[in-house]
Amino acid sequence: MNERSSEAYGHGAVWRIAGPMILSAVTTPLLGMVDTAVVGHLPDPIYLGAVAVGATIFTTVFMGLNFLRMGTTGITAQTYGAGDPEAIRASLGQAAITAGCLAAIILVLQQPLLVLAMQLLAPSPEVAALTGDYFRIRVWSAPASLLNFVLMGWLLGMQNARGVLVMTLTINSANILLDLWFVLGLGLDVRGVAAATLLAELFGTCVGVVFVRAELANWPGQWSGAALAQLRRYRRLFDVNANLFLRTMALMFVFAFITARGARLGDVVLAANAVLMNFQFLLSYALDGIAHAAEALVGKAVGARNRDGMLLAVRRTFSWSLLFAGLFTLGFFVAGGLLIDALTGIDAVRDTAREYLPWLIVSPLISFWSFLYDGVYVGATRSREMMVIMVGAALLLFLPAWYVADAAGLGNHALWLAFTLFMAGRALGMHAWWRRIVGANFYFPEGTRP
Repeated sequence: MNERSSEAYGHGAVWRIAGPMILSAVTTPLLGMVDTAVVGHLPDPIYLGAVAVGATIFTTVFMGLNFLRMGTTGITAQTYGAGDPEAIRASLGQAAITAGCLAAIILVLQQPLLVLAMQLLAPSPEVAALTGDYFRIRVWSAPASLLNFVLMGWLLGMQNARGVLVMTLTINSANILLDLWFVLGLGLDVRGVAAATLLAELFGTCVGVVFVRAELANWPGQWSGAALAQLRRYRRLFDVNANLFLRTMALMFVFAFITARGARLGDVVLAANAVLMNFQFLLSYALDGIAHAAEALVGKAVGARNRDGMLLAVRRTFSWSLLFAGLFTLGFFVAGGLLIDALTGIDAVRDTAREYLPWLIVSPLISFWSFLYDGVYVGATRSREMMVIMVGAALLLFLPAWYVADAAGLGNHALWLAFTLFMAGRALGMHAWWRRIVGANFYFPEGTRP
């Protein structure tokens, strides 16, 4: 291991990216809490219901399109590692054009999308009317929201986590301040919440463009019209993003299945599962920051064809992920009950959540592998393998495990057992496949393997 690789892919390099990414992630749940608190103080609960339904629609749509961020990070990190200014510009331009096209589709199909969402979510007529008001304003944030995915992914691929942090802080802080002004000050109810999100995303785009321009100034070069105009030049981007989309859909299916089956077990079980899922989301906020470091560093090493640097980046991010997972397991064991009490004041829900808490105590040591390898695979642009493993774990492990355990009368334990096996299966599959990739030197992007 040479000194250059040790510095470029060591602990310091990991935390120059992971630190800002963890800080940016912490602000996300805070924004949700402020949204809830602001609308929750309006005189009728239908306002809170409308924001919840509307936010669910956009969360689902935008989560499904988050491949724009992941795919852009992996491809950009590899062009950065290769030191290719024109490819760096192409990775940004192609992803931005793709984001614009997808946003245009959302805007054109906004009415059918709203009708379909209302049919699936089936809110009361009063809530549905307010949700429509929220939707018709916030839908115009789609161009900025999708472009922000691209800008964040590109900046992360360029090893600039600070830019991502400033963008995130700008979006979330502006959203909070505008929420307070529009809803409590101007009395715009759910329209104010939607308008605040729209403007906050636009502010984030402006900040992102400033950081992007500064990065490009450090990489003198020319924009290639052919790379942006010819559809065949988008093949790699489409291949990567299509697999990431299918992978995300499989993951969303698992979470939706848990929610749906939990609802059939009663309102108390449904609420208890929702409380416990916050443990999993809290874990992901921290470990995703380290996974983002893996994306950027592994991608840079692959682009530079630096095998030693790539392996060092994986080892360093693994060690930090393992440490954090151990701390979360200890924290959930010691303070899990206190966290449950903080999240709900309903005794029946508290008691039910405590019954299933052991599944969440062991979850960090099982889940962290998947979070880490997601970052590694994104950096190496091995999205097909990610998709195959995720879909396989969902269809061949999660569903059969739930079916057998449910038939055995395990009730809600069947859901948590299936979820735990799903995460373990993902971890084992990704670890085994990665060892094969490294052993056969398959980690170079298609077409550039020596």
